[in-house]
Amino acid sequence: MAEVVLHNVSKTFPPNVVAVNDVTLEVKDKEFLVLVGPSGCGKSTTLRMIAGLEDVTVGEIFIGDRQVNDVSPKDRDIAMVFQNYALYPHMSAYKNMAFGLKLRRFPKPEIDKRVHEAAQILGITHLLDRKPRALSGGERQRVAVGRAIVRKPQVFLFDEPLSNLDAKMRVQMRAEISKLHSRLQTTMIYVTHDQVEAMTMGDRIAVMKDGMIQQIAEPLELYDKPANRFVAGFIGSPPMNFLHGTIEGAGDDLYFTEGKFRVKVPRRFRDKVGPAGRPVTFGIRPENLYDPAFRAEGIGECAPITAKVELIEPMGAELYMYLSTDKSNLIARLDAHVLAEIDEMKTLYVDMEKSHFFDAETEEAIV
Repeated sequence: MAEVVLHNVSKTFPPNVVAVNDVTLEVKDKEFLVLVGPSGCGKSTTLRMIAGLEDVTVGEIFIGDRQVNDVSPKDRDIAMVFQNYALYPHMSAYKNMAFGLKLRRFPKPEIDKRVHEAAQILGITHLLDRKPRALSGGERQRVAVGRAIVRKPQVFLFDEPLSNLDAKMRVQMRAEISKLHSRLQTTMIYVTHDQVEAMTMGDRIAVMKDGMIQQIAEPLELYDKPANRFVAGFIGSPPMNFLHGTIEGAGDDLYFTEGKFRVKVPRRFRDKVGPAGRPVTFGIRPENLYDPAFRAEGIGECAPITAKVELIEPMGAELYMYLSTDKSNLIARLDAHVLAEIDEMKTLYVDMEKSHFFDAETEEAIV
């Protein structure tokens, strides 16, 4: 097993497209780290540089105690699982899993042992004689993962491996890969654009935007203490609500105001958000808005907000309510039994203990 370290790594494509910009990252031995961000943020390029499939323009990459910038992919002791499975269509599942070991001239008994061990771990022993066209998407993905497992690498790299699966199979495979990590105790780096995957799978998460890492933290820290507005809006489903306004008042009587919405600034922010007149962004997650008839236990300081109901989406045990104020649009995640009508003016309450403030210019969190 090994740690993976990137020092000031950048990647520029011709003519002058910066895909990855000065990324420094340390993935601990046996850690499951997720690189997450929107399409085009540089996460897959970062993974491909670790794998050796893209050259590094500037910076250094270490796997274990060895710098690998000039080491070919086959000699880096890594295994990569791709989005499109990359299985050979004319080969059986067994032969697909064994192919890399044959190229490395492993003895046949060792190949057979490793393939059957991996197949047993993944529950695909009964599929080893089938060709890819006779397998479902989830089964093909298991074969692709099995092909990586048999190599027993120091590091596993996953490049959006579940994006071609349906929603139910994605949930199942998320759990399978997490269990696999617990069983193998191997360093894993996993790329996805799906923040739900990131939150449920990663020991730590690195959020990327425009080729740069915005924040690296454990899932709950990202959720509770986002470093900036981008991270706050990207992590969480539905995404955080943002209201753009100004600070009014002074001392202990500071208020955030946006149109008709006016709320007293919580005590923990009062030394940070001023002075009066400063433009700031107020953030509140949909689950931290509540109907007074279904107030959760333990909610402390709160403030009312009245908005027009635009749409209601029943989700089973809960509902998503889309609302609009005179300035902003909001989403509330509420108990399924909350009553409301379209076009009604609905008053909800904001849990101010869970509120966030961001500088309007830099978009950095005010903490």
